[in-house]
Amino acid sequence: MPQRLDMADFDRLWRKLQSLGLNAYEARAYLVLVGHPRFKALELATRAHVPRQKIYEVLDSLVEKGFAQVTQEKTKIFSAVEPGLAIPSYLARRRQVMERAWRDQSRLADAIVDDLSAAYSRGQEGRGTLDFLRIITDPGQAAIQFREMLAEVQGEYLEFSRPPYAAQPFETDLIRAAAERGVRCSILVEPAFLEVLESEGHSVCQEPAVEVRVTERLPMKLAVFDGVRGMIALLDPVVTKPAWTSVLFDHPGMGQAMKGLFEDYWERAGDCVVEGSRLVIRPRRAEGS
Repeated sequence: MPQRLDMADFDRLWRKLQSLGLNAYEARAYLVLVGHPRFKALELATRAHVPRQKIYEVLDSLVEKGFAQVTQEKTKIFSAVEPGLAIPSYLARRRQVMERAWRDQSRLADAIVDDLSAAYSRGQEGRGTLDFLRIITDPGQAAIQFREMLAEVQGEYLEFSRPPYAAQPFETDLIRAAAERGVRCSILVEPAFLEVLESEGHSVCQEPAVEVRVTERLPMKLAVFDGVRGMIALLDPVVTKPAWTSVLFDHPGMGQAMKGLFEDYWERAGDCVVEGSRLVIRPRRAEGS
């Protein structure tokens, strides 16, 4: 065993090195090298309990990964690279490899999405009786659909906004872009959401095409785009942790019904206005008062 490591430390560090990515033989050989100035290959095999037929493969791998170095004398002599140099360098190289693999997979995924989307479109040409409704239980997919509709809206965007959120609580960039396209944006929130508006959406609230109002309690999450498309998110009443099931619709009748619900709450809500550096609720005057 290494001179500077007792059995407990050796076992603990051996397991940690394997967690970093070394295999069992490599981790054991490196720990033995750390505790000694240098070794010949077969000497190291005996000390590290690595099979003699495996030791050269193990040492070549340690050299490649930056944990060992070799000096050529009459026979090769191996020594450990200082841990403070070996481990950060090894992790940096692993990160580069993983980032390159992630980029390659992303490009492959984009190509697969294009191919499968074309096939999906062809397969959906015969519309079923409920094709205008889709149920989504995955928050990530719901967030993607929401952002796509917000990016494509042309005339009117209505929203009941309440937690928990699949997308950002306030899609500042997309809302501003919609407002710049001439989209009228009306967003109804609960009082607790004012803190989010102050931190993330303060400037958007002052856009002429964006109006925010506040009501005490919203019955659901709702977004309606151009009076036709939209998303309803209902809180699951069974599970302990708050979770939403989203229903996507693309139907003029459904769109108008949801717009009517929105306008009912909207007319009874208070205005969200800027006073100094804060957003406050200003109750609306009743008609005729």
